[in-house]
Amino acid sequence: MNRIVFLDADTLGTTSLAPIEALGELVTYGRTNGEEALERVRDADILIVNKVEVTDELMRAASKLKLICEAATGVNNIDLEAAQRRGIPVRNVAGYSTDSVAELTFRQLLGFFCDSDRFDSEVKDGSYSRSGLFTDVSLPFREPAGKTLGIIGMGTIGSKVALIASAFGMKVIYFSTSGTSHCKDYPSVSLDELLRNSDAVSIHCPLNGRTKGLIGMEELKMMKKDAIIINMARGGIIDEAALAEAVGNGTIGGAAVDVFTEEPLPEDHPLLHCTRPQRLRLTPHVAWASAEALERLVEGIAANIRDL
Repeated sequence: MNRIVFLDADTLGTTSLAPIEALGELVTYGRTNGEEALERVRDADILIVNKVEVTDELMRAASKLKLICEAATGVNNIDLEAAQRRGIPVRNVAGYSTDSVAELTFRQLLGFFCDSDRFDSEVKDGSYSRSGLFTDVSLPFREPAGKTLGIIGMGTIGSKVALIASAFGMKVIYFSTSGTSHCKDYPSVSLDELLRNSDAVSIHCPLNGRTKGLIGMEELKMMKKDAIIINMARGGIIDEAALAEAVGNGTIGGAAVDVFTEEPLPEDHPLLHCTRPQRLRLTPHVAWASAEALERLVEGIAANIRDL
């Protein structure tokens, strides 16, 4: 029976691991630091990780290891060259979070356009009751229909966001960070053109040498003053200090961010001290993790183990 070791099972919360448990002896650890990992993998046949670093040293300590399963899509936490050299296959799970990320992206976009939180508070705090008027048209909300959504990175998730945007009557344009404009359903434009013409910008590209620091103050100043920017991709693509400043001083209309350069977000981070916090929506790296997405992820890990 295979001994399956999951080093950071807390990353999947309370999601049932039954599909994996059925495939061997499953040993789970909520969280694991570097030193603990070396001891915990010694008898592992199969290793599951989400964010734990899998180094050459770690693989050397796991002399029985015959499969590494990434509990995510990105495998940047695994030394792939060392794994290949040792003949250990590495398998991730692709596509499990596409709907989850796309839906949270659009929830945030609609939140800015409709400002539903403000309307809800107005009714609950009694302002509406005291107004004497059946409606509030002092700050009308905006419709997404007819607006332009600029997508940075038209991969699987970007394409799903584009599909939803189109259903709402939005015009979609995109910028290919790879330089290969493979998608022919929407116009491919330069980054400058996208930033200048979009009412909302949504980032769905990988973090790499081409995209690190892609959006700084210079780029934010190109955007319309009432435009919003959403980052559901990776921290480091946007200069976070510049973003906090741009939202705070009204250079742009607002921002929604789910991913950060350092996670969890340090308490002294500029985004937590933005001078217009009502125009900055922050979520704790959860776009990938709807209940359904987590279930699909576990099933995907189990399938990778079964295919060994």
